[in-house]
Amino acid sequence: MPFRVGLIQMACSADPAENTEKAAWRIREAAGHGAQIVCLQELFHTEYFCRVEDASLFNLAEPVPGPTTERLSRLAAELGVVIVGSLFERRSPGLYHNTAVVIDAGGELLGLYRKSHIPHDPLYYEKFYFTPGDTGYRTFATRYARIGVLVCWDQWYPEAARLTALQGAQILFYPTAIGWHPSEKEESGAGQREAWQIIQRAHAIANGVYVAAVNRTGVEGSGGEQLEFWGSSFLAGPFGEIVAEAPVDREETLIAECDPARIEEVRRNWPFLRDRRVDAYGGLTARWLDS
Repeated sequence: MPFRVGLIQMACSADPAENTEKAAWRIREAAGHGAQIVCLQELFHTEYFCRVEDASLFNLAEPVPGPTTERLSRLAAELGVVIVGSLFERRSPGLYHNTAVVIDAGGELLGLYRKSHIPHDPLYYEKFYFTPGDTGYRTFATRYARIGVLVCWDQWYPEAARLTALQGAQILFYPTAIGWHPSEKEESGAGQREAWQIIQRAHAIANGVYVAAVNRTGVEGSGGEQLEFWGSSFLAGPFGEIVAEAPVDREETLIAECDPARIEEVRRNWPFLRDRRVDAYGGLTARWLDS
């Protein structure tokens, strides 16, 4: 059966309560337009705090389950929608993760995925905050579809997409927070955004699945700590085609339909999974292949 997804692209303020209320309103909006699976952007509860290294910001983290997952669970049950939420998880004192949760349409917490690939670049100081995930790559059998969830920096790694798709995911969701450094936008901005979209469309093609990237928008920080998030949330089909896309510079609740029959059609004609040489890929588990 076809299913409809809602991708929520928001600008965030410094007030977590305000962001949570906005997200709840947007989830209601998506459900009102027929979305059955709704995905929020990476760390939707807060501004993207990884622009700086500040130990006091660990106070933003919360347990899973916790207040935010409980709020999302009530919404999911009330509206009959699946919700994918991205949180700063406090697992124990001194142990934190960048975590995505999947809540089924009855309000049940189906499980979580902890971000595996952790970047550390100027204004993306994530290694200061997040321990690499230990959940492995997972899929979740929701009321409407079997989904896979990965997070932001994971989207650059074809291995993560392939291992999730091989578990039967019909769609890969990527909650995201990516944007431009002010010093780079003029020279490299267009190419960066294009590469970001191309790599994810390639995952859709290589695996014959839908791919949804859900980014934030707006400007956060000031001076040398400023990031301009480039929005552009999109859904790509199993042939890599853009099904729907949000603008760069404003909030949007993007609604689009996915049809599992399209996955079957594409894989019959481009049988990449059939023709894989699973006996020949052992080297992928090595860091580097010395001659």
